[in-house]
Amino acid sequence: MVHTSPFAGQWYPSDPTELRGVLSDAFEKSHARTAQAIYPNALGFVVPHAAPVYSGAVAASVYRHLERQRPARIVLLGFSHHHGHDGVCMPSIDVYRTPLGDIPVDRAAEFRPVAEERVCDHSIEIQLPFLQTVLKDFSVVPLYVGRLDAAERERAGRALARLLDGRTVFLASSDFTHYGRSFGYQPFPLNSETPEKLDQLDRSVMDAASSIDPDVFLSAIRKSGSTMCGYNPVALLLETMKQAQIGDEVFQRELDYETSGEITGEYSHCVSYGALGYFPASSFLVDPADQIGLLSAAHATLDRFLETGRRDPVPADSTPALSRPASAFVTVYQRGHLRGCIGRLHDEAPLRTVIPQLTLSAALDDPRFAPVHRGDTSLTIEVSVLTPTKRIASPDAMIVNEHGGLIENGHHRGLLLPKVAGEHGMNREQFLAALAKKAGLPPDIYAKPDTLLRIFRAQVFGDRSH
Repeated sequence: MVHTSPFAGQWYPSDPTELRGVLSDAFEKSHARTAQAIYPNALGFVVPHAAPVYSGAVAASVYRHLERQRPARIVLLGFSHHHGHDGVCMPSIDVYRTPLGDIPVDRAAEFRPVAEERVCDHSIEIQLPFLQTVLKDFSVVPLYVGRLDAAERERAGRALARLLDGRTVFLASSDFTHYGRSFGYQPFPLNSETPEKLDQLDRSVMDAASSIDPDVFLSAIRKSGSTMCGYNPVALLLETMKQAQIGDEVFQRELDYETSGEITGEYSHCVSYGALGYFPASSFLVDPADQIGLLSAAHATLDRFLETGRRDPVPADSTPALSRPASAFVTVYQRGHLRGCIGRLHDEAPLRTVIPQLTLSAALDDPRFAPVHRGDTSLTIEVSVLTPTKRIASPDAMIVNEHGGLIENGHHRGLLLPKVAGEHGMNREQFLAALAKKAGLPPDIYAKPDTLLRIFRAQVFGDRSH
C-alpha cells in the first residue's frame, strides 16, 4: 500500500523543484546558525515539525548530522495531533510518497497495526522530505506514540533499543512551548520579557530531558505546565536511549533553538522549536592527532606570552572535531604543582580557539594564584574536554572517578572535574561534600528539592612531565 502524503501542497510545496528550494534555504540557514557543530555516531534526536519555513532551520541541524552519518534506517516517533490513542502503533502502509519520491516502510518493530487514515499526522510526515534530501536508499519505521504508563514505556523502549544496530537512528518529533491565548497557555504576560521567559521555560524542559530519564522529563513537563506537544514520543525516545546506555553512556547535546516569534516578530501566538541530539560519550572524544594539535596550540600560545608578554592565542589547525564547540578546562602546572585551572561550560566557540584562550586564562587569571612569570620554562599543560552535562535525580547516580559534578542551588554554583576524586582519594560522599563546599553550600544540600545536580565525563590529556 502506497500512502501519498496529504501535506504536500499544504505544509510545503508540492512542486519538487520549489520544495528543494525551500529545503535548501533551511539548510543554508542552519549552517549559518550552527556552523560545524556536527557530532558523530548519533543514536537519536528530537526534531521539530512545523512547516519548513518556520522550523526548517532548526530541524536542519538534525538532518545535517544524518547527512554526515548516513544511517540506513530511521525510526520515526510521532503522534497524532487529532486522534489520541493508547500505546504505540504502526500505520498499515508499505511506502510513503512525497514530491521527492518514495520511501519504503520497514516493519522491523512489532507494534499494533493501525489504518493510516486513523493517525496520519504532520509530526511524522513533515520529516520525510528532509530525510529524502540528505539520505539515499533508506527506510523508515513510522510509529505513533500515544499514552503509556511507565511499565509499557519500559517494554517499548527495550524493544526499540534492540533496533540500534549501528545503522539505525531514532527521531522523536515534537515542538516545544505553544504560547498564547489561542493555545490556552499564557503563564506569563505578553511583554518585552516574553522571549526570555520562553527561553527559560524551554530550557528547563531540555535540561530535564538531558537526564535520559523519562520520569525526570515528564515530571518537569507537569511541574512547568509546558505545552510541549510531543512529550510522549520524546519520553519513549529517552527510555530507548536509557536502555541503550550499556557500555557507553549517552549524553544530550542541544543543537539549535528558535521560536516562531523570532522569525515573525509576533509573540502573541508563538511556538518554540528545539533540536536535541543523543550521543554516546565516545562521540565527544578527541583523537590522538587532534590532541597533539590542541596541545601544540596551547604551548605556542603560552610560549608567545612568556617570550613577548602578548596575550595572543594561537588557534589549532581546523579539523572536524576541533571545529566543534565543546566544554573544556585547561590546567597549568609548575614543576608538578597546580598553577592555575580555568574552564568554560556550554561554550559555542570551537575547541581549536577555546583551548588556547583557556591556556592564557589558566596561566594568568586564576584568582588563587599570581600570574606566571615571563621566561618561566617549568610550565606544563593538561587539557580536559568535557561531554555535555547530564541532569541526575539522585547523587547515587554519580560514579566517582568517572563523573565530574556540577551543582546549582539559587545563585550558588560549583564544579569539580572527575580527576579531583582520584587526586585526593575521595569516595562519592567526600566528592559530593567537596562539590557542595566549592559552591558555598552545606553537605546536606542534596536533600533540598531545588538543588540541581549534573554529571559529565572528561577526556584528559597533556604533557607527561608534571
